Amino acid sequence: MTLLQRSSRRYLTRHPWLMGLSVLGVAIGVAVVVSIDLANTSASRAFKLSAETVTGTATHQVVGTGSTLDDDVYRRLRRAGIQPSAPIVEGYGALRRGDRTFQIVGIDPLADAPFRPYLGVSPDRRRGTGASGTVDLSAFMTRDVALMSAPTATDLGLSPGDTLRVDIEGKTYTVPLGGLIEPRNERTRRAVANLLVVDVSTAQRLFDRTGRLSRIDLIAPSDEAVRATFLERVRRVLPEGARLRRSDTRTETVAQMTEAFDLNLSALSLLALIVGAFLIYNTMTFSIVQRRGLLGRLRALGVTRGQVFRLVLGEAAVLGVVGSGLGLLIGIVLASGLVQLLAQTINDLYFVVQVSELSISTWTLAKGGLLGVGTTLAAALPPAREATNAPVSTVLRRSTQETALRQWAPWWAGLGLLVAGAGSLLLLVTQQSIWAGYGALFCLLVGAALMTPLAVMGLANGARPLLGRLTGVIGRMAARGVVTNLSRTGVAIAALTVAIAATVGVGIMIDSFRGTVSNWLQQSLQADVYVQPPSLVFRRSTATLDSAVVARLRGMEGVAASYSVRRVRVQAGVGPTELVAVEPDTETADIYQFKSGNPESAWAAVRNGPSVLVSEPYSYRYDVGVGDTLRLQTDRGRQSFAIQGVYYDYGSDLGVALMSRSTYERFYDDRRVSGLAFFAEDGTSVDALIADMRKSVAGIQDVLIRSNKALRETSMQIFDRTFTITTVLRLLAIAVAFIGVLTALMALALERRREMGVLRATGMTPPQVGGYLTLQSSLMGAIAGILSLPLGYVLAYVLVFVINKRSFGWTLQLTVPTDVLLQALVLAVGAALLAGLYPTWRMARSSPALALQDG
Repeated sequence: MTLLQRSSRRYLTRHPWLMGLSVLGVAIGVAVVVSIDLANTSASRAFKLSAETVTGTATHQVVGTGSTLDDDVYRRLRRAGIQPSAPIVEGYGALRRGDRTFQIVGIDPLADAPFRPYLGVSPDRRRGTGASGTVDLSAFMTRDVALMSAPTATDLGLSPGDTLRVDIEGKTYTVPLGGLIEPRNERTRRAVANLLVVDVSTAQRLFDRTGRLSRIDLIAPSDEAVRATFLERVRRVLPEGARLRRSDTRTETVAQMTEAFDLNLSALSLLALIVGAFLIYNTMTFSIVQRRGLLGRLRALGVTRGQVFRLVLGEAAVLGVVGSGLGLLIGIVLASGLVQLLAQTINDLYFVVQVSELSISTWTLAKGGLLGVGTTLAAALPPAREATNAPVSTVLRRSTQETALRQWAPWWAGLGLLVAGAGSLLLLVTQQSIWAGYGALFCLLVGAALMTPLAVMGLANGARPLLGRLTGVIGRMAARGVVTNLSRTGVAIAALTVAIAATVGVGIMIDSFRGTVSNWLQQSLQADVYVQPPSLVFRRSTATLDSAVVARLRGMEGVAASYSVRRVRVQAGVGPTELVAVEPDTETADIYQFKSGNPESAWAAVRNGPSVLVSEPYSYRYDVGVGDTLRLQTDRGRQSFAIQGVYYDYGSDLGVALMSRSTYERFYDDRRVSGLAFFAEDGTSVDALIADMRKSVAGIQDVLIRSNKALRETSMQIFDRTFTITTVLRLLAIAVAFIGVLTALMALALERRREMGVLRATGMTPPQVGGYLTLQSSLMGAIAGILSLPLGYVLAYVLVFVINKRSFGWTLQLTVPTDVLLQALVLAVGAALLAGLYPTWRMARSSPALALQDG
């Protein structure tokens, strides 16, 4: 080990708390990035694995216009000799035992052998292997029984012959457990963990889809020419309303659904790492300043600039590697909790996903490690260059760096303005790129950080007279100390400013979003009572009401008027589309607020012909508007519908197309109802009407019957739950900034031990030393809080009008709540005060003699 390496090791071991805090800052930053990535990956893999398991070896699928397909299409294919082909009916149900959600798949065992090998169907196609020996497939076809994964059955304490109670769309069904599926490997075990397999006819009964299929699976030949001929034969057989698609189309569609959601979480997770970079910069700068004498002597003795440069980067690399390694471990633990929050959000907004365990990706861990080490080295470059570029004589002088920084502060501020301007320009030259939006945000943060030293000098110097009048000489000293130690205080304040500004920006964005959604719900929910079946996906319910429930409720006394809603997924020329069919009477029309188009003429066209309205996100996502034509696949073939208007809608970021119920029934054979809304007669108690409705449908179907107020409250609870992860990320970023301030104050305390010793020796008491340091911490926090407010507002503006718009297509009303601003100031000062407690306590207790001796 060389002399330089020994000196480096000695320094690192002499300051364990300082190094430990730096490592912790890097670790938290890496942990946040890794945890979000692992949670996203786990949810994505869980759905993909589930989809691949159900799809099996199928290469193509035949699907209908909506969510179902007439089973006569399967008979046509079989008569035409299209094989292998297999009918599928699928959906979701909640098992009462264990309160678990299962994907229920109905198959034809005789046709399914080539598609889903995990059933272990033998060549004679009459028996399948399972954990308990064999599954009697003849009984499987003649009785309503289900197959379940053997490990899952063990977890739930079930065995063949037990009865399963399954809740599906408000109805409870009983199905005997007929056999167990024995997974052949770990991948299969995870894939079938939440799967129930039943016969097609059983699934049709469970999901009330008599004569309907979800799809038909096909295996096309591998030879390209033969495959083309095979697919052409299939297309010729298909009737109107049926279409052929690749089997991976569904997985791709799901990935597109959550793409913007995942991207926004990943980008926000990087915030903690960015704040951590300030911490590393501060630590490495302090390590150089504290060793200025040693480095100067080494340079005078012949140590080259390159050796000093490598020394500093080597120390940073050690911090980066240790911090990143710790961050990976913390990230895995953090992801275990976040993955369930993420899965709940996806279930609320997009689709059903069951994440039974965390998927740890090697690439995610490698990426997190590289980010941590790379960010650490990048943050250490300026201090390393400072240590090598300065002449030997200046390295030996204490005030060199502080003087240089104060002289360069205006130039750094000018550079910050240029960087922020570049970010603004990036927003102007790009129209839809989300990455460009986040690039602009990054430029704004960097620009603000570069301007912070000059702002700190101005605010601290401006506060000096006021603090002097209020607290005397100690106040003036505290303000002056912030300026004279700008190399540490400036960076710490910048880190805290960025973290608090991000909190302000995201807080304003969430409050603006919440206020906009609340106003929209007030406009949209005008009926007195709303009825819908329970659904596993809150925002995209495809569940339907029993026809008997619809008839009974619409005929009840006390109901003045009602309208129905039908939601279904259809295929459009631009992509998968959620279609909503409504009864456009006067009450319904008042619900929708138009962004473009004439409401009166638009509704007239929607009532009388093949016309539609589209929501704002749909218009933005597919770049369509008034005057354009939307081509939809219907049960009467592909039809064109004129877009008559664009309306505001915050219920789906994927977008919605809306048509009248009469038009829907003209082009689609579906007559089911997804939900009902009722207006009570004058003088009728809404609570009493709801109670009567519940009694009326008891025993037919468990449905959600809610008042206007209750539905609004439920919707807002879902909204708040959606932003839980965002809140966690904000708090973690503040935690890193808190560590940054603590590190800076500890560094100052270590460096200024001699100064404090002199003050103690000349008569300053320990309480006065404590007051001095407390004032300085408070001033640093106050400056960070003041600087964070305008920066936070700018960030909020970009988040609301750029990031949100480009991600989801929504127009939000920007509101600046006073409580968010006050919380930011309290948070900044509070964080700085807490961070200053330990250094203050340590300095107040230190011996003046020892401090003078160490100095």
